[in-house]
Amino acid sequence: MVLLAIWGFSMPDPSKGEEWMLSPSIGVKGIHNSNLLLTPLPHHDTYGYWVTPSAELAGKTERLDVSSKLSADVVGYFGAEDRHFTNVFAPLSVRYRTEKDLFGFNGGFTRDNTLLGELQATGVVLQFAQRNQWTFNPTWTRMVTEQLSIQSAVQLSDTTYETARLVDHRMVGGSGGLQYQLTERDQLQLTGYYTDFRTTDSPTAFRANFPGISMSLTHAFDESLTGTVYGGPRFLSSTTQTQTPGGSIDANETVWLAGASLMKKYERASIQVVFARDLTPSGFGLLIQTNRGEVSGAYEVSETLTCGLNLVGMLTTGKAGTAIAGTFPESRYVSVTPKMTWQFLEWWRAEVSYMYRWRDTDRAISSAESHATTFMVTYSPPHLTFSH
Repeated sequence: MVLLAIWGFSMPDPSKGEEWMLSPSIGVKGIHNSNLLLTPLPHHDTYGYWVTPSAELAGKTERLDVSSKLSADVVGYFGAEDRHFTNVFAPLSVRYRTEKDLFGFNGGFTRDNTLLGELQATGVVLQFAQRNQWTFNPTWTRMVTEQLSIQSAVQLSDTTYETARLVDHRMVGGSGGLQYQLTERDQLQLTGYYTDFRTTDSPTAFRANFPGISMSLTHAFDESLTGTVYGGPRFLSSTTQTQTPGGSIDANETVWLAGASLMKKYERASIQVVFARDLTPSGFGLLIQTNRGEVSGAYEVSETLTCGLNLVGMLTTGKAGTAIAGTFPESRYVSVTPKMTWQFLEWWRAEVSYMYRWRDTDRAISSAESHATTFMVTYSPPHLTFSH
């Protein structure tokens, strides 16, 4: 309801000139995975199908941009795992400009599986469970001069799991700072943060807050190469309620977060390298520190054929809170995904991909790997456009 209200409020006045575009599509995907759950225990292969209808909607006026891509995954697995579920993705992005101000909103609703979304984000294997997540991220940027602007943002996420084995949680935060254009190629940003994290259904309630500051520098080496570095401390304070009468465990720690990215564009190719250390909530009911490195690239072999590669490596440690099964072990995760996309007809596209995944923890007999192959065909009819 909140999402619909924001959407209705953001609809432009037809009398002021507007352009709207609707892009529907439907995809059918077949999957084979040698170890879907990434378990070190004996297992069998899993086969599955995905049916993915989607519709991208975009609207634009002189001051307002609105976009959303509604989609769903109707999924069935057979073999080692006999499961049927539906994922839903309903994002919303809004931008409204005035002479000196830019108001924005990013958010929406996501219903996915923990092995799909949370594993790739944290490198931690949770239970095979559906996750429901609402996010609301309004932003405001005020131009003070041509070089200086004030930026502020609010972050809210509420996550629930459809299993009692995982812990629902909520994160609320805000940020504010200054952005200064040092030169035509250099941009400096100083930002202060405050984040509050708490579990909402755990028998051992956990809460943490971590204010902090961060400085970033973005440099455009040329028109095709851009790099960014950032870093700063977070002052982490946490409280874990124990099951003993009046018992609680308090902890304080300074955590240094940092990151860097480099993006290069060629005439027919692009490559991006990213490293980031962050604090992330987990369905285990705690905060975890992720050290993530990612390399992704794409190359246009021809007008109809594109090849891509994505490589992700993560080292994850528990930072605060108590895991359901006890002490949170250090976890290592790697995924490698080459893929090829072929536009074989005007409205038809085929994609073949392979994913290798490996994970390991400090616990005994914990190493596991999987091999997955995917073939997908997508039908995308012509865009529908409306203008006034």
